[in-house]
Formats: sequence, structure tokens, C-alpha cells
Amino acid sequence: MKSLVKLEITRALRNRKFLFFSVIYPSVIFLLVSGGYGGTDRIDGTGLTVATYMMVSMASFGALTAVLMGNSERIAKERESGWVRQLRLTPLPGRGYVLAKTASAAVVSLPSIVVVFLVAAAVKHVRLDAWQWLALTGVIWIGSLVFAALGVALGYLASGDAVRPVTMITYFGLSILGGLWMPTTTFPKWLQDIASWMPTHAYAALGRAIEESHTPQARDIVLLAAFFALFTGGAAWLYRKDTLKA
Repeated sequence: MKSLVKLEITRALRNRKFLFFSVIYPSVIFLLVSGGYGGTDRIDGTGLTVATYMMVSMASFGALTAVLMGNSERIAKERESGWVRQLRLTPLPGRGYVLAKTASAAVVSLPSIVVVFLVAAAVKHVRLDAWQWLALTGVIWIGSLVFAALGVALGYLASGDAVRPVTMITYFGLSILGGLWMPTTTFPKWLQDIASWMPTHAYAALGRAIEESHTPQARDIVLLAAFFALFTGGAAWLYRKDTLKA
């Protein structure tokens, strides 16, 4: 499995377009959104400045891009090309393939988080305690595994031709409804109620709690854990179903 993980990481790092959208693109959006605000402008309903609020949003968005977009499209194409079928002829267990995909995606997601943090600190002068920087990095990185599992599931759910539109709809839907692009406080009340159940909303809320030196809400942790169980269970079921077809 180690060899497969190395191969997956090498392939991801060679894909310049993927690296741009997962590592550089979130930082660019962060600068565009926060650039028009001063260092003391705050988001209504929170104690956070626009820069600190959007920093967590864009770090979460970058990690989401890395693990969701990368996994789903590669897996769907590998199924059609016969690569997955070839791997089944090796001693590699099915869980090893899924774990290799998840691990390689997690490695790529880390730079996207760190780059957003560096840009926020250097350009917008975001200042946090050392423990907050470390906790934010860990929470956003580990939390991205929820969406890595979703990426695996989508890769087995859709064909090579359909996977991109299906993933893009899911990707933008989760980003917008989860409040990664704009605060959910700007939404109508009915849309805020829907947004509160999105995994991306709970995901970013953990980071914002750390920024405010608050204990994360149990509801957000439980919601993420439930979605992780749902996505991993779905990915496992779809993998077995695909194996039977082969």
C-alpha cells in the first residue's frame, strides 16, 4: 500500500492544474474577498474580523478542493481505464486502495491550508496564538477526511463522463451552502436552517471556535462524525458493488 500511496502523491504533485486550484486558488479568493475590508471590520454575529473569518473559510475550501475534486475524478477514470481491475489482481485489499486514495488526498490538502494561513498572516496581518495556528491546521486537515471519503464515493457512483458535473454540483453546493464563500448570516432564514445541517458548515465552525478560543460545539462534531460514517459506508458499499460487476 505504501507504494500506491507514493504513486498517488507523485501523480497529484505533477498535475499543475490540480495544484493551482487546490493550493493557490483558495488564497486568491481569500485576498479578493477580504481585500475590500479593513483589519477591524467584523462579521455580524461573530467576534471575528473579516480576515480571520474568511481565512478559516478559504483554508477549509482549499482542503475540500484537494480531497473531493482529486479523488472523485481520478477514481472514475481509473475504473474506466481498467486500472482498478488490475489492482484487484494484486494482494492489495480493497480497503488499502481506499486508504491510499484518502492518504494521498490528505497530503495534498495540507499545503492548501498552510498557504492560506501564510497569506492571511503576511498580507492581512492575522495574528493568533501558536496553539491556535496548530489547532486550526490539525482540525481542518483531519476534518478534510470527511470529504475525502465523499470523493471516493462519488468516484464509484459516477462514470468517467458524468463524474465531473456531479462532483462540481456537489462541490459548489457544499461550499456555498456551508458558508465557505460568504457568511450564512447573510442568507434568508429558511436557507440558514438548511445551511446549519451542511457538513461544510460544521467543518468551518470548528475552526472558527478555535479562533475565538471557544470549545467547539458538540453538535458540529457529531454532525461531521455522522457524515464521515455515511460517506465511508457509502464508499465501501459502492466499492463492493463495483467489484461484483467486475
